[in-house]
Amino acid sequence: MLFELSGENPTLPVAELECVGEITDQRAQVAVVMCHDPSTIHRLAMTHVVLEYLGECNPDIGSFKELLKSLSINTDQTFAGRVKKVHTGNNRLVQRCSQLDFEKIMGTSINGPVSLNNPEVQYRAILSEDRCYFGKVLFFIDRQIYNSRNPGKRIFFHPGVMMPRMARTLVNISLAKKGDLLLDPFCGTGGLLIEAGMLGINTIGCDFDPMMINGCQINAHDASLLIADTMNLPFKNNSIDAIVTDFPYGQSVCIKKTDTMDSLYDESIAQICRVIKSGKRTVIVTHTDIRKIAARHMTVLQYHEQRVHKSLTRRILVLIK
Repeated sequence: MLFELSGENPTLPVAELECVGEITDQRAQVAVVMCHDPSTIHRLAMTHVVLEYLGECNPDIGSFKELLKSLSINTDQTFAGRVKKVHTGNNRLVQRCSQLDFEKIMGTSINGPVSLNNPEVQYRAILSEDRCYFGKVLFFIDRQIYNSRNPGKRIFFHPGVMMPRMARTLVNISLAKKGDLLLDPFCGTGGLLIEAGMLGINTIGCDFDPMMINGCQINAHDASLLIADTMNLPFKNNSIDAIVTDFPYGQSVCIKKTDTMDSLYDESIAQICRVIKSGKRTVIVTHTDIRKIAARHMTVLQYHEQRVHKSLTRRILVLIK
């Protein structure tokens, strides 16, 4: 399958695709994936369009004509051809391409009735870097549903919480699936637990602040919640399938037995390593780069950055035991 991705982050949209299959090829804002279970695709948060992969070629008119000729597409349904040009800094090949010319080629090379205003089928060419990917649109992912779950609309709200689309992306990157047990040891208002629960994942949330646990119970009412010190987690060894959490960002947070944030990170990751199952993923968000601390306990698989505003860039670590 072919995925047209969001451009809001250079690495997170591709990383998220691992929850639906094996990535076999990628360029900026596009990826080809061998999907093991296509029914899981609707869980994605940073994908715009999902297509049936039909082929690829060099991003020029001649190569595209040859591709369509070899495909010999016939359809009784009305169709339209659309082109997405992904602009990157040194993408001179794509910059020289005429979007209108590519769309005209589709109109003349595909055998069927054209309808530009209300087509039953849409064929789409995605021009990115040195490739042109071509596919048949299966569906568009409605990303507005995440806006409808804006944290400001929750009964219990706290400033600085993560937006639902990012929370869903992090749950997806953890590779947690329906029926798994996911833990958020710094659950706060429950945003990560809400998104995981909507996917049929069993959720547990911990926080050292009773006010947060009480508020989280209102927001994430299907989650199991408890007041707990993350540096002494009350769970058995190798008992959790996935961990996703947003670590505290400052000394004003309610923490215990530590004078520095580094010691909080170090002891918390040690506990996370103890309770997570072998081979399973932990996704940690911080405001600073703690790869050296994390590497003392677990293997660092991925590192991502997301700029929130001028004074805050989230650092996202994907760890495996």
